[in-house]
Amino acid sequence: MSMERIRSITLDDASIIKRAPEIEHERTIAMTDLITANEFAPKDLNSGPYDVFLSVAENRLTFDIRSDSLTDGHQVVLAISPFRRIIKDYFLMCESFFEAIKAANTYRVEAVDMGRRGIHNEGSELLQELLEDKITIDFNTARRLFTLICVLHIS
Repeated sequence: MSMERIRSITLDDASIIKRAPEIEHERTIAMTDLITANEFAPKDLNSGPYDVFLSVAENRLTFDIRSDSLTDGHQVVLAISPFRRIIKDYFLMCESFFEAIKAANTYRVEAVDMGRRGIHNEGSELLQELLEDKITIDFNTARRLFTLICVLHIS
């Protein structure tokens, strides 16, 4: 198993009192899948595996990265503004998806799910692009991290 990976991830969700069951389910799956398989290599560190604290504050997304061999934490900070439209669209598609499931309309569920996945992919690709010179991540890691970024935007 590669050492350049996330060993644990924690979300700064101190401001969130309670999430809807569907959102909590998505968060749990994303975190479990992320820890099970990921590629996460911060540039110039080579000291994994990493413990990551993910937070959003003051319009910034922060990856606080730590490991057994790092004496000080390492932070990677991104502006959150490039994600705003994608996150908004993703939330709208998720609402439509959950409504379609409740209505038991199979065709609508499939159509909305395709749109939801497309927007999710767009957010994942943007995350990879913005991290390109800071952290190397594979597409599946980017997808799971994008899910967690969305979870942090629920208030």
